[in-house]
Amino acid sequence: MGEGRRSARSKAQVRVSGFMLDTGALIAVDRGDRRMLALLEAIRDEGAALSVTAPVVAQAWRGAGRQARLASLLKQSVLEILPFTPVDALAAGTLSAMTKHRDVVDVHVVLLARARGRTIVTSEPSDMRRVDPSAPIVEI
Repeated sequence: MGEGRRSARSKAQVRVSGFMLDTGALIAVDRGDRRMLALLEAIRDEGAALSVTAPVVAQAWRGAGRQARLASLLKQSVLEILPFTPVDALAAGTLSAMTKHRDVVDVHVVLLARARGRTIVTSEPSDMRRVDPSAPIVEI
């Protein structure tokens, strides 16, 4: 019986691939937003993957002296910072044109979240839904 439970749990864990933070999520961390900090704690407790794109970091970053909470998050080994590759640039440009969404940082977040099966954590779900209406989203 224990074997059956373990395999069911493993299957459930495979389906939940983790979370992708957008700029609003990083700003919420920086401001000490209680809901965002609680969500990060829950993600860590569950051992779920946690990612952010390099362009999102660039949008949110203003300097370590001013952003201690954000600096701390960015240093954590549980956070994967994903690059903006030439292939990503072409895909983001194409999807941006198709969806008429001009913010390529948002488009890049959606593309990488989709490719990795991640849930997007955002303060502006309508922006992400314009790119992908079916994207899994947690609003903060």
